[in-house]
Amino acid sequence: MFDLPTDLPADLAPLSWLVGVWEGTGVIDYADHAFSGEFTHRVSFSHDGGDYLNYSASAWLDGEGGTRVPLVAETGFWRLSRPATDADPGPGLLPPLAAGETRTVDDVELLRNAEGGFDIEVALVHSDGVSELYLGQIRGPRIDIATDAVVRPAGAKTYAAASRMFGLVDGHLLWAWDMAALGHELGAHASARLARAE
Repeated sequence: MFDLPTDLPADLAPLSWLVGVWEGTGVIDYADHAFSGEFTHRVSFSHDGGDYLNYSASAWLDGEGGTRVPLVAETGFWRLSRPATDADPGPGLLPPLAAGETRTVDDVELLRNAEGGFDIEVALVHSDGVSELYLGQIRGPRIDIATDAVVRPAGAKTYAAASRMFGLVDGHLLWAWDMAALGHELGAHASARLARAE
């Protein structure tokens, strides 16, 4: 059994069930790509007092003799979508322009969308230089997000769009990732089942 953290800012209440380290395995099978098989995945959602979750993920294939073949790693931030105010820091290192009152769960409830969930924003950077901005929503223990923007370096492989789904099912974090890459339309790419490790 997992106890939800009680020291999170109110904006993170809808995302609180993600906090922790998750590990498990998944499968990769994309279009006519030469690889189809299982990988190991480790995902961490943490917080440092801000109104966002820190995210990091690494994945690898288990090679011969116990070696690991690393796959692309990711890092980023997950947050509820809400307009920035003068009480928020930024852009860059600029401090807030005004003192802000501590947001409450009641304030966050006002952010619910027409479907009863919360709109979210997820910014990710891959170790190969690809950056993604996802928009979507969280409704209870389910998250659906799709890319609003993808930026990649000139030397990166073609990667045009993606959508991801996350869900908490029987205490496990399940996810599925569809992508449009290497000249293919959006289609199934990978999925995994992770158990809470920390």
